[in-house]
Amino acid sequence: MKFRDIPRPEHPRPDFFRQDWINLNGLWQFKFDYGNEGLQKHFFARETNFPEEILVPFCPESSLSGIGIRDFLVCVWYRRKFIVPEPWRKKRIFLHFGAADYQTDVWLNEVYLGRHLGGYTPFSFEITDFLGRGENILTVRCYDENRSGQQPCGKQSARYQSYGCHYTRVTGIWQTVWLEATGSSYLKSFRFFPDVDNEIVVIWMEVAGDCQVQIEVFHQEQLVAEKTVSVCGFTRVLLPIKNPVLWDVGHPSLYRIVFCLLRKGKLLDKVESWCGFRKIYVSGSRLFLNGRPFFMRFVLDQGYYPDGIYTAASEEVLKKDILLAQAMGFTGARLHQKVFEPVFLHWADRLGYLVWGEYASWGIGLPYQEKTYPVFSSEWAEVINRDFNHPAVIGWCPLNETSRRQNPEITGSLYRLTKKMDFTRPVIDTSGYVHVETDLYDCHNYTQSVAEFSRIFQPLRQNRKAVWRNCPDCDAPYQGQPYWVSEYGGTWWNEEGKTEGWGYGKKVRSKQEFVSRYRGLTEVLLFHPGICGFCYTQLYDVEQEQNGLYTYQRKEKFPARLIRQINTQPAAMEKG
Repeated sequence: MKFRDIPRPEHPRPDFFRQDWINLNGLWQFKFDYGNEGLQKHFFARETNFPEEILVPFCPESSLSGIGIRDFLVCVWYRRKFIVPEPWRKKRIFLHFGAADYQTDVWLNEVYLGRHLGGYTPFSFEITDFLGRGENILTVRCYDENRSGQQPCGKQSARYQSYGCHYTRVTGIWQTVWLEATGSSYLKSFRFFPDVDNEIVVIWMEVAGDCQVQIEVFHQEQLVAEKTVSVCGFTRVLLPIKNPVLWDVGHPSLYRIVFCLLRKGKLLDKVESWCGFRKIYVSGSRLFLNGRPFFMRFVLDQGYYPDGIYTAASEEVLKKDILLAQAMGFTGARLHQKVFEPVFLHWADRLGYLVWGEYASWGIGLPYQEKTYPVFSSEWAEVINRDFNHPAVIGWCPLNETSRRQNPEITGSLYRLTKKMDFTRPVIDTSGYVHVETDLYDCHNYTQSVAEFSRIFQPLRQNRKAVWRNCPDCDAPYQGQPYWVSEYGGTWWNEEGKTEGWGYGKKVRSKQEFVSRYRGLTEVLLFHPGICGFCYTQLYDVEQEQNGLYTYQRKEKFPARLIRQINTQPAAMEKG
């Protein structure tokens, strides 16, 4: 794909939208730092030569970046110039990064702005006092050593090549970089707490400076609520919303919320967002959505793309993955071992598609758990803060398939941290195993024999506490929580005659055999009265892992209508 204009031109935070912004994506100067000596050699100095070019926001390992080198790139540098528009000269100006992997240092006009640790969350700097009147030089250094065992990497391979369920690495900037302008006071953050039962939305917000904030709430472009309050720092606002129209799976009713910050009638800042009224809670062994028992028909989504790796070529590509899942009757996804970008969540909100907000927890070795916990927990908190307002997010899960030797206090503390930051959603401490404290109890089971798969979950039919567990000798005891199989299937299939790649179990011999196995495995879960959901592995193939329902290029491997017919059957847990 060739880009004639700026790649990924859409606003990167549609849930926190300002009109005054400039997209800095496009061609940047680029330099490899093979010896990690750039700091000593002052690569941030103006006179340093950057001989390469890269197309931001695509990582240098990707073909879309124009570089496509997939070796270990421990340290890389970026540079670009920009001019601030004259109307912005009396405004406060901020530089934003959607995400860069892993340790990022930033200079503007040779002035060091600061550092961010973590490869998956946004960070920003106010640059008002460091801008020149003409061209400004932005320099970025990204250090990324995923073989250290001391940083979260998700599914990025620590070997030279991809292998098993580990894929191509991602180094440096992989989400949009942009500028924003505000007045002397501006909106720093906000959280929405839609209360379905009491027909109100509670808004917590933080403002830099003191001003009046005018809040307007629209539904289908009709003004349904408004209030103006004086704010200095933090405040809480309650807005009645009479007979709120609920956000639901496939029926995504959204309320647009507009903040205008004013002082003596002058507009200082304007931010637009949205919220959805929906109610998710656990009661006994069932999960409820808007007051009814809800069965999760979910699919595993890795968030990988053949040409952009971590970064979709366009907003349309992000949206398409949701539509492909919905075409097969899936109502949501586990966003697996990666923090997906806000534009994906934007479309999940708008298309009525539920997701579990998860983290890229793999990559931290057991000897480094305690040492790396501060960085891990800090970035996980940034994930929750960034994505809190999305109605599509059904719950949180910071860890995946933890080791039997994992420190249980780390698992438990991450669960408790998450609950303190968001009391409105259920939390799974670690997907699959080993559980310590959790609101939902899940397991991973890749048994391919339908008969054996059925036998494994048969005891739960007679005894509501006889759940199958991945690690029965070290898992926390089951306490009656909603129970689901959050990974299953993974059945290996690629086109007949092809032998490369892998999947779980013996490769099926035909498409008909695959659909038959998919039906058998899925119906075991759908028709089980003690199971509240499933998550099939996976939506599409990723590199050598050939167990998707679509190819890596998102081509249909099996008729979507056949998978949909299976997935949309009534579930036993939804009855009554």
